[in-house]
Amino acid sequence: MIRLDIEKSLFGARGEMLLTLSLDIANGEILAVTGESGSGKTTLLRVLAGLESARGRIEVDGEIWLDGEISIPPQKREIGFVFQNYALFPNMTLEENLLFVKNDRELARYLLEITELYPLRGRYPDSISGGQRQRVAISRALMRRPKVLLMDEPLSALDPKMRIRLQRQILKLHREFKTTTLIVSHDPEEIYNLADRVAVLDSGKLIKVGEVNSTLSKDIGSPLRGKLLSVERGVDGYIATILSGNSIIEVDIDMDML
Repeated sequence: MIRLDIEKSLFGARGEMLLTLSLDIANGEILAVTGESGSGKTTLLRVLAGLESARGRIEVDGEIWLDGEISIPPQKREIGFVFQNYALFPNMTLEENLLFVKNDRELARYLLEITELYPLRGRYPDSISGGQRQRVAISRALMRRPKVLLMDEPLSALDPKMRIRLQRQILKLHREFKTTTLIVSHDPEEIYNLADRVAVLDSGKLIKVGEVNSTLSKDIGSPLRGKLLSVERGVDGYIATILSGNSIIEVDIDMDML
């Protein structure tokens, strides 16, 4: 269990603001963090990783990472961080990037195989595609088998086909390593496909948190157009989940009308 109760002054999209957040995250959960640019999403990840200071308290599985003036350094927090810009070492091969974190060739091979990169292990980051670099970054973040995996818009620069493929690999790795994962995303479809819950920030404040469908849903006030995400059997028929604009909508399907 991660327990967060933090405050931090920062400059956001609307000028100076106070990031203030109190939140519990269950072990093994994938929590998506969304909201407008400059609302404090990346800062939240960096505070949890120990890369930025904050006031308050962070507790992870009973271990205190932050409490007032007490703060353990990033290298002692069991964190894996996937940055937006990948942050790979350009002068190291893909395999060397992983081994730099931990000298465990068996684990490095396993991660490169599960992400379909093992045949490219001797290549350098500049010689592979953006989607492949992202898979290397995710694999490297898992080399320490972290308690917590932090991902800052990891798929935003990828084309839709590659994004869906990597979403599946992220879920596979998440289940395999039993990490607790926080992922910053602006994409409702990505949040729907990956997350157990979603937290919505606005100007540093947590304004909503809950299951994805209920938190991102909106009332239908006009004819519905959008992308069908799933259809599931309900008590009296079927429920269709539709992505409409930036909202996720559930619609009951009356079988008598078909």
